[in-house]
Amino acid sequence: MTEEGAEPLTEEGAATMTEEGAATMTEQGAAMQDYNNQLIKGMEVLCQRRNKLCRQIQKEEKEKQRLHNQLRRLTEKLALVNENLACKIASYKELDRTITESEAAFFKILESSQALLSVVKREAGNLSKVMASEQEIIEEKDSS
Repeated sequence: MTEEGAEPLTEEGAATMTEEGAATMTEQGAAMQDYNNQLIKGMEVLCQRRNKLCRQIQKEEKEKQRLHNQLRRLTEKLALVNENLACKIASYKELDRTITESEAAFFKILESSQALLSVVKREAGNLSKVMASEQEIIEEKDSS
């Protein structure tokens, strides 16, 4: 059965169609194979990028942990230094107060010593006058 206006299919025409169809199928198969190859290459590139990124992430996670541990140790060390510093500052202030009080007491002793020395000199001078007077009295008595 043929449609109107259509030519009947001959053996030669069928063979030509089959060859053309086979050629088209071959081209489509080749194109499909090319797409598959490109897809596989693209997937390989993506997997390589993912693996590289994974290694970078692991490396940075390791560095992050190392820095975190270092920060913890430094924080502990800083706390210890601050504690020692606070003790030393308290000791410094106590020594400074003791020195200030000792200097004040020393100056009071010095002032008292100077005052005592003045009294002793004055009394020694008075005693010398009294002794000189008594000596004169004794000499007058002896001469009379």
